Amino acid sequence: MRIVLVGPPGAGKGTQAAFLAKNLSIPHISTGDLFRANISQGTELGKQAKAFMDAGNLVPDEVTIGMAKDRMEQPDAENGFLLDGFPRNVSQAEALDETLKTESMKLDAVLDLEVPEDEVVKRIAGRRICRNDSAHVFHVTYSAPKQEGVCDTCGGELYQRDDDSEDTVRKRLEVYHTQTEPIIDYYRAQGLVVTISALGKVEEVTERAMAALKPGE
Repeated sequence: MRIVLVGPPGAGKGTQAAFLAKNLSIPHISTGDLFRANISQGTELGKQAKAFMDAGNLVPDEVTIGMAKDRMEQPDAENGFLLDGFPRNVSQAEALDETLKTESMKLDAVLDLEVPEDEVVKRIAGRRICRNDSAHVFHVTYSAPKQEGVCDTCGGELYQRDDDSEDTVRKRLEVYHTQTEPIIDYYRAQGLVVTISALGKVEEVTERAMAALKPGE
């Protein structure tokens, strides 16, 4: 299957992408991974991306699209892939359609993870990270530490990242609504969108997604 995963920040796209890719035996292709791989390997696209990023500018669509195209042409993506974080806007979605058409491929589904805005803010603004090890993550509501402000694992100080503040989260949501959400209507016109609730336990959301992607089974 060839799937695009969409949803607002805090919807759990990365977590669901990993589970779905494993269950469907297809590679999980995320924009962040594409950038890191191309930059670390010193590819021409990676050099271009790094130059824009070092200058504090957004990486142009054509560079991102080029990276995605190269990745989708790899042998492990022959039977499908799951795109996470790409396309990010309608122009990228149109370019993806052209790329797939050139390769005689087509998307099977666009999985839209739906989460109420207040829940998104609650999920992200409640996160607390350990200063000693960023892999130690807690949440004031869902996985609170035994002692407020102290990491259960190593005793380090827990803090809220600047980009996890409520004001920043709401700004990120504005960007999502303006730039990314329109691709849902774009793909809905093609009959590709499958919307599921991303509320509940991770396993429940995964089961919901698998059932929606394979309605005949």
